[in-house]
Amino acid sequence: MSNRKDGRNRNEIKPGLKVNIVLKADQKTGKLTQGIVKDLLTNSNTHPHGIKVRLEDGQVGRVKEILE
Repeated sequence: MSNRKDGRNRNEIKPGLKVNIVLKADQKTGKLTQGIVKDLLTNSNTHPHGIKVRLEDGQVGRVKEILE
């Protein structure tokens, strides 16, 4: 079992964390956007493509990396 925080487990993500997300518009390229989590939008405990969050600046995407 990997110990890497890759954003697929909801219990690892909390408001205030710095994360890299992929925006819907950037899914084809995989371009990452960095920001601070404001809200968790995915209700399930895990998601294969990453938990969907809203950043403090209002952008919405799936978490790919937890930075802190």
